[in-house]
Amino acid sequence: MTLARRLRAEGFVFLAAYIACIPIANWLIQHIGTVCPPDGPCLIPVAPGLMAPSGVLMAGLALVLRDLVQRRLGVTYGLAAIGAGTVLSAALAPASLVVASAVAFLLSELADFAVYTPLQKRGLVLAVAASSLVGLVADSLLFLWLAFGSLDFLSGQIVGKVVMVLLTLPAIRWLRNRDERLGVT
Repeated sequence: MTLARRLRAEGFVFLAAYIACIPIANWLIQHIGTVCPPDGPCLIPVAPGLMAPSGVLMAGLALVLRDLVQRRLGVTYGLAAIGAGTVLSAALAPASLVVASAVAFLLSELADFAVYTPLQKRGLVLAVAASSLVGLVADSLLFLWLAFGSLDFLSGQIVGKVVMVLLTLPAIRWLRNRDERLGVT
């Protein structure tokens, strides 16, 4: 398999993982948590004294994976992934969360895209970290406000997503180093 085909195949793996984050996040928020109130999302602890809806981990991972889709497959695939993810997010969300889920997903992923695209030439790790931070703050603010009319879980949402992004950075660094050894820019 040529290097170009291998990198393209990696891109499709990243795309599949990105798309998988959406149903997993929706399922988690409805079924898994240390606390699952009857009229609210299931919650998990993300730091001492901080709780967040359990889908927060997949939301943080999705932001990183979207960047990798764009890195391997290009801007068109990156934007198409955002569109497909928005539709899937709306389709899988509980009826009461459809608008919040779709709007937060679309706008946060576009914010991530807007930061990642110009920064990627300055370094992959910087671009992923900065774009994910912008995207996760936008996602947290929009989703909580639109879904619940409250920012009660904002700190927990942000911390949970930041933790997930930080956990991915060693793999991002490894990928960048491998790409440099292979002569991939």
